[in-house]
Amino acid sequence: MIMTKTTAHTNIALIKYWGKKDAALHLPYTDSLSLTLDGYYTTTTTHFIDAAQDEIWLDHQLADAAFAARVEKFLNLVRTLNHSQKRICVQTINHVPTAAGLASSASGFAALAGSLDKLFQMNLSKTDLSRLARRGSGSATRSIFGGFVQWHQGTDDASSFAEAIDENPNLPIRLLSVVVNNQEKKITSTKGMLQAVETSPFYAQWPQVVQTDLKSMLQALRNHDLELIGQIAEDNCLAMHALNWTSRPAFTYFTAATYQIINLVHQLRAQGYLAYYTIDAGPNVKIITSIADLAQVQARVQANFPQAQVTKLKPGPGIR
Repeated sequence: MIMTKTTAHTNIALIKYWGKKDAALHLPYTDSLSLTLDGYYTTTTTHFIDAAQDEIWLDHQLADAAFAARVEKFLNLVRTLNHSQKRICVQTINHVPTAAGLASSASGFAALAGSLDKLFQMNLSKTDLSRLARRGSGSATRSIFGGFVQWHQGTDDASSFAEAIDENPNLPIRLLSVVVNNQEKKITSTKGMLQAVETSPFYAQWPQVVQTDLKSMLQALRNHDLELIGQIAEDNCLAMHALNWTSRPAFTYFTAATYQIINLVHQLRAQGYLAYYTIDAGPNVKIITSIADLAQVQARVQANFPQAQVTKLKPGPGIR
């Protein structure tokens, strides 16, 4: 029996993706830029089974209906591409809180795409793998690569893919993941971004904001300017969440603890520490800092939020 295994890491978008112009193909309205992280990852194993249905396992248990349906849809796509009707057993182990704004779908579908590539002996390039992973989850396209990654929005399936900017960045960047809530979010990313696209009066400006921020971020990366990288990421994060706050009806992924961490980051920065925040679709915060300031920033976070789960993160690898 052929059994294939792939591990993929989560990524944090420093220039955010929020809104699809094609829901079926997961084509975004904008480019985005992310950093793949070492500490959070998904390992997925696949093999063919002689059965009437696929078997979908998540963290050693049969997956719930919603998760299974999403995986099944992706399996059907891969079967169609390979002119196959074989049933598959998928076993996914998440080393990341699922659906709490920590990009588990990114690592999950990147790992699944990689494992199925091996199972069907497709021998896809990383670029083509990023296209395939995108069909499961938009942000998964970026988790194919390590380090800093750009997702080109494209206009169709062929032109929407990820590209490595720097897979082994020589930059003293570190992140602190501050998990204040690991419950599944009430509004999924898919639903949230659709509501923002359809109802926020400011969504029309979002593509230009991203284009400007992306250009600045690429220059900051070339200059190894960690302060500017953090500032641009924080500004872009707030611009994204402003779309949710101005949707009709308005909604937010933030909780009281989210705002408290934001305030602490402002205090740390005022005291001379390199500290910026970025937040995806969830209540949990990633603090961008430097190797030099990591210990002090972490100590302050843990002193102020003793109940939070705080994890040190650094740039991580692509799929393997």
